[in-house]
Amino acid sequence: MNHPGRVLILGCGPTGCGAAWRLEEAGHLDYRILEAADEPGGLARSVVDDAGFTWDLGGHVQYSHYRYYDHVLDEAVTDGWRHHERESWIWIDGRFVPYPLQYNLHRLDPDVCGHLLEGLRHAAGREGRGSEPRTLSQWIERTFGRPLAERFLLPYNAKVWGHPLDDMGWGWIGDRVAPPDLERVERNVREGKDDGGWGPNDTFRYPEHGGTGTIWRSIGARLGAGRVRLGSRVTSIDARRRTVRLESGEVEAYDTLISSTPLDLLARITAPLPSAVTAAARALRYSSVHVLGVGLRGGRPATMGTRCWIYFPERQSPYYRVTLFSNYSPHLVPEGDGVWSLMAEVCESPHRPVDAARLPTRTVESMKRDGLIGEAATIASLWHRRLERGYPTPTLARDRALEVIQPALEGLRIYARGRFGGWKYEVSNQDHSFMQGVELVDRLLRGTPEVTYPNPERANSGEFLAGDEEPPPDREPGRKDAP
Repeated sequence: MNHPGRVLILGCGPTGCGAAWRLEEAGHLDYRILEAADEPGGLARSVVDDAGFTWDLGGHVQYSHYRYYDHVLDEAVTDGWRHHERESWIWIDGRFVPYPLQYNLHRLDPDVCGHLLEGLRHAAGREGRGSEPRTLSQWIERTFGRPLAERFLLPYNAKVWGHPLDDMGWGWIGDRVAPPDLERVERNVREGKDDGGWGPNDTFRYPEHGGTGTIWRSIGARLGAGRVRLGSRVTSIDARRRTVRLESGEVEAYDTLISSTPLDLLARITAPLPSAVTAAARALRYSSVHVLGVGLRGGRPATMGTRCWIYFPERQSPYYRVTLFSNYSPHLVPEGDGVWSLMAEVCESPHRPVDAARLPTRTVESMKRDGLIGEAATIASLWHRRLERGYPTPTLARDRALEVIQPALEGLRIYARGRFGGWKYEVSNQDHSFMQGVELVDRLLRGTPEVTYPNPERANSGEFLAGDEEPPPDREPGRKDAP
C-alpha cells in the first residue's frame, strides 16, 4: 500500500499522536483522529485535583529507545525539563534497599544475604542445563534461585500483575529486569557497595510544568487544525463499508483505520469478524490499576530525600509502587512551604479484588506504617482514580491470540497498535507506543518494514539510539506541514 487514502485514527494517546505526527511530516493530510476523552494523552494524561496537586495516571517518566522520539519531545515541550538520576528502592524486611535487590544484598541481615546469595550461585550453576522455562514463575526461580524468588520477585510480580504467574510467559522481559551477574553480586557483597546503576531508565527526564500530560497536549495542539476531534467515542465499526459510528450517531468513513482502542474492545465493536477472531480476543487478559495521590504539608521524612520510587513486595502494603511524585518537579504541587506529594499504584484483577471504598484510607495508613509519611504531616489532598485497563497481561495464550487477530484485522485494512491496541507489554511505554504509530505510517506510505511491534527485542536493543551519526532519513523528524 503506497496510498492509504483517508486515514481514521482511533485514540489520541501516544500511538495516535505518533501516527498523526508522521502523516503530517509526510504531507498526507487526509486523516482525522477520534478521541473519546476531552484531551489528548490516553493513559499518559495528567490531572490537576481540586487542591491544586498534579497527578499522572501512573508512574510515568521519559526515557527513550529512539532518537526520533527524543527529537519530537524536544520540539513539543518548550518550557523546560527536569533531568534525574533514578533512585529506585525496595521496602523489604523493615528497611529500604536499593533496587535491584540482587546487587544490594549486603543491605539485608547477614544470614538472609548469605541465603539469597547461595540461591543465586545454585541458579548460576544450573544455567544452560535442562529444558527452557515455560512460565514466568519458572523463569524467575531458575534465573535468580528459589530464595530470592520467594522473598522478592514472586510476591512482587504477583502484586503487579494480579494474575497467576504460572499462566504468564516470560518472553516480554527484555530490558525490564536486571539479569543477575554473579561476579558483580559477590563483589558488591564483599565490598558492601550500593549498586543501583542498571537499566534503560537509570537516567530520565520529566517536564518542568504540567506533568506527563503536557507532552501530549502540546503534540495534539501541533497537529493540523480540525484534524483532532475530542469527545468522540466510537461505538461500532462496519468493516465492510469502512465506516465507524460515534456515540453521537454520526458516521465517519475511512479507507484505512489505525486503532489504539483496546484490542478486546475493538473486536467486540467491529463487524463482520470471523468467530475465531472474536474468540481469540476474549482470551486476552489485563489488570486494572488504582492510582492514589496523597498531597501533603509538612511531615516529610528525611529518608525520602531525592528518591524517585519505591517497590513494595510485602503483603501488608496494598500498593506495589509508591512514587515520590513532587521530587520530579516542584511545580506538581501548589505553592507553599513544605508541600509535597506521594503517588501509589494498586493492582486489581479477578484474582486480586480491591475494596475501592476503603483503599484511600488503607493507603494513607500503610504509608505511615511504612515510614513514608511523618507524624507531623497534614493530608492536603487525597485523589483516587481507577484505570480499568492498566497492564496488558502477557499470558501464555497471548501470542497465539495475536497471531489470529492481527492478520484478520489487517486484511480489513484495520491496524491495531499501542499499549492495549497491540497488547504487547514489552513495547508499551510511551516511546514504544509513539513509534508504533510512526512506523506503521512509514509502512503504509513507503513500504518500510515496522520494527517495534513485530520485533520488540530489536526495538529495545538501543539500536535507534546508538552512535553519533544522524538518524536515517526515515527516522529524521521534520514537519512538512507545520500548522
